[in-house]
Amino acid sequence: MSVTAESWDSRIQRAEELTCKFDATREILTFYTELLKSQKAVDEFLRSRRGWLPSGSLAEDLPVLQECLPTVLRRVELNGPAPLADEARQLMSAASGTVEEMLLGYWRTPSDTQFFAKAFLQPYAHWLAESGGQPVDRIFEGRDNRCPFCGGMPQVSSLRITEPSSESGNRDLTCAVCTTNWRFRRVACAFCDEERPTKLGYFHTPEYDHLRIESCDTCNRYVKGVDLTRLGFAVPLVDELAAAALDVWAHERGFTKIELNLVGL
Repeated sequence: MSVTAESWDSRIQRAEELTCKFDATREILTFYTELLKSQKAVDEFLRSRRGWLPSGSLAEDLPVLQECLPTVLRRVELNGPAPLADEARQLMSAASGTVEEMLLGYWRTPSDTQFFAKAFLQPYAHWLAESGGQPVDRIFEGRDNRCPFCGGMPQVSSLRITEPSSESGNRDLTCAVCTTNWRFRRVACAFCDEERPTKLGYFHTPEYDHLRIESCDTCNRYVKGVDLTRLGFAVPLVDELAAAALDVWAHERGFTKIELNLVGL
């Protein structure tokens, strides 16, 4: 397992670049850029706490985390689509304990439809991994297609050359919860471990030449793959979000994404 090399700044910069490039996803990317800025603010707040490191028990760390929750909620209220903006306002005025219950529920049983919990806890989980901590109040099954740090589902797959002797690149998966990377087999379904080539499919279009759909006919799941050997400055978490047209293609053919990204695609 390795912590992702992409900084918050590199994600923000890439999102801004792609916002200008793709008309179809401009609105989504504009919102995602603002969301990344709020996540960066959470990360910086946690890192700036003198004498404090995340314990790995979210229940214990919540008092610190809640101090920066309004940063995310206000940003979503101002920049998010109407349903999320409304929910952000509701959470800002929610009864005591509502937000804590939401965050603890997601932490213990992650769901890709829990937007606010996922968006808010990504910086926390990433800093927990980077600071050398361990999640102590999460129970998960150790499988090679799940994050070895927190048990999260793969958000995106990527090919990158990490060894000079490698010509085709190694495959990594990026966790949807803590955004760390781990090495995974080059030819295998990231959901059900299917390895038969006849059951695995790949689709890409010239418009997104460095991205592809990696689908499995056994479980009917898919994940997007970002080929960094073709475009080395791509940022997997951002580039996969920009290629919404590939999700449409996959859905029309009956495939379900392993993990929806932060904007629900």
